[in-house]
Amino acid sequence: MAKPPEEDVIDDKPMPLLDHLIELRTRLLWSVAAFGIAFAVCYYFSRNIYAFLAQPLVDILTQQSGTPRRLIFTALTEAFFTYLKVAFFGAAFISFPVVATQLWLFIAPGLYRSEKRALLPFLLASPVLFLAGAALAYYVIFPAAWHFFISFETPPGNGGVPIQLEAKVGEYLDLVMKLIFAFGVAFQMPVALALMAKVGIISSAGLRKYRRYAIVGMFVIAAVLTPPDPISQMGLAIPLIALFELSIFAAKLVEPKQSES
Repeated sequence: MAKPPEEDVIDDKPMPLLDHLIELRTRLLWSVAAFGIAFAVCYYFSRNIYAFLAQPLVDILTQQSGTPRRLIFTALTEAFFTYLKVAFFGAAFISFPVVATQLWLFIAPGLYRSEKRALLPFLLASPVLFLAGAALAYYVIFPAAWHFFISFETPPGNGGVPIQLEAKVGEYLDLVMKLIFAFGVAFQMPVALALMAKVGIISSAGLRKYRRYAIVGMFVIAAVLTPPDPISQMGLAIPLIALFELSIFAAKLVEPKQSES
């Protein structure tokens, strides 16, 4: 393995194992404190956060019936645990930059300068892509998918048995969290593939070669991660294919150049 250039050094000094453990404890405490504070704030505003998550469904239900509709809970503790989940979900979302920063501060001293320069853009791009995926799910997929599902309602007065949605608060939150998390994680693909290209695990030529298999894989992933409706599945598969094409371009930019013989 080739040695790094002399100017490419590790900006750190040797530390005893105990000092490393103390440093790790400090970073963990900062991370736990950030999550705890965010959890307390999110629990205080849990009703507002849940109302925000439920707004796409409320808008469509109101449009369908012309009057406000309700969400229900059937277990005595369901609403309480739903708000706990909301607070946990929001706290994880808000505290992630702090946790990622503490992780970076712990591992960065042990990296060469070139490694830091290589990793930092990926660390900065990761939360941006997650937010982009979550925004796509909330503002595009939710309204279309909820409208599709609610279209199966049978209103009264049509000569048949009326069928009307009475959504449970816990089940609705689980579905929303699953979709937001699925879209956010799926949007990390350019970061993951570009990073693997950077270290030489894959190449842009290899990604192009297996493009057709990757496209099939995108639809399989979308079918696994989303509800069984064509809107949300296509809504995830199509952006994944676009992100795969972006990953090929990113891999081409960052992959090691072949040295001339």
